[in-house]
Amino acid sequence: MTTREGSRVTTREGSRVTTRKMHLVAYLKSGPNASYPSTWRHPSATLDDLFDPRRWEHCARVLEAARFDACFFADGLGIPDLYKGSYDDYLGRGGQLSLLDPMVIAPLMARATEHLGIGVTLSTSFIAPYVIARYLGSLDLISNGRAAWNVVTTGRDFEAQNCGMPGLPPKEERYDMADEVMEACDALWNGWEEDALVLDRERGVFADPSKVRYANYQGKYISTRGPLSIPRSPQVRPGIMQAGASPRGRAFAARWAEMIFATPATKADSLAYRTDIRARMEAIGRNPDECAVLPSMTVVVGETESIAREKAAHLESLVDPELVIASSSWSVVADLSKVDTPEAMAAADTNQGVQGHRDRMLQVAKAKGITFAEAVRQPRALVAGTPSMIADIMEDWFTSGACDGFILPPTIFPATFEEFGRMVVPELQRRGIFRRDYAGRTLRENLRNPG
Repeated sequence: MTTREGSRVTTREGSRVTTRKMHLVAYLKSGPNASYPSTWRHPSATLDDLFDPRRWEHCARVLEAARFDACFFADGLGIPDLYKGSYDDYLGRGGQLSLLDPMVIAPLMARATEHLGIGVTLSTSFIAPYVIARYLGSLDLISNGRAAWNVVTTGRDFEAQNCGMPGLPPKEERYDMADEVMEACDALWNGWEEDALVLDRERGVFADPSKVRYANYQGKYISTRGPLSIPRSPQVRPGIMQAGASPRGRAFAARWAEMIFATPATKADSLAYRTDIRARMEAIGRNPDECAVLPSMTVVVGETESIAREKAAHLESLVDPELVIASSSWSVVADLSKVDTPEAMAAADTNQGVQGHRDRMLQVAKAKGITFAEAVRQPRALVAGTPSMIADIMEDWFTSGACDGFILPPTIFPATFEEFGRMVVPELQRRGIFRRDYAGRTLRENLRNPG
């Protein structure tokens, strides 16, 4: 039974009473912008440090000081050229580019912190499970159990073409492959027993081979022999993040995800999504509390409401309209210079596409009473206000069951995270809905026990 006591949410399990607390995960890109366009043009945004390791080390320390569960890098394998058949606008105007491989940045951030989860995006459609297991097993070891994997199947042909394929496999097949990749990775990660490394100098025994096993995984699409060369890591399997929105994607998320990156336009949309995911988890015998549904929220914090609104207005004044359309073209996977209705978009390509992005555009159009064509030409909504105002909105979504926390992208890097940690986090802590310190040693422990 769950009850509301003041601003606290308590769950009674038999005689034990626990306080439900929200999770916070930072959305990062290894380039000039996150999800709000043109913010690299803001005078407070740092640009001279794009390739400086200290940029990412500082960000990690800021997030850990604010007690975020984790950060993760959204990533893609290429430069989008969907809008007008060219990458001129997306690249030239500074879109959500990946200027560095996050697998290079992640160890830097892990080294600078002790508790923050560090997540990377890897595609199950292009990368062999042995390679994925090796990457993430290594990251989990050197971070002492704080690695996370944002699992994507990829919905854009240009990424497939960059990996030597003519195009994407069919949608349903991509998720079937993803299930097999997850199973194969599990077989590899579990190939080493916890005490397989002996490290006995006197006896000259480095490892016990009897405690290391072949994976010998064979599926319809995926096979791997093993054994993995990476010993068992603290979490064994890294924290799993996913963004399933289509029926097949939701089924995948219900089976595997521990964090879901959602992009609903309204609280009602988020509530419906979370309700569906929890029902799917229960149907397959999985505890719904093992997965946190985290909608994205872009915040602008001000010491007063007028300051916050002025800051938001300044950000809006910097937005390049062509970049918005180029970015929306990437999101919905359609050239919006040619199509401007969901029907035309669906007819243009039935294999490419990211359902969550398309759903959000339709939700925005419905919520605002505008057309789809108008919705895709607007940047994401900003939530601007004082720390108390922003905490009110977050608490409302959280306590109403619409979410388990939030994904927070920066508008201005790194100022958004600095201001949020300095002003909003203490307000959430005062209300008893966010941790004051980390309770666990690994990322999974902190997800299961938010303090």
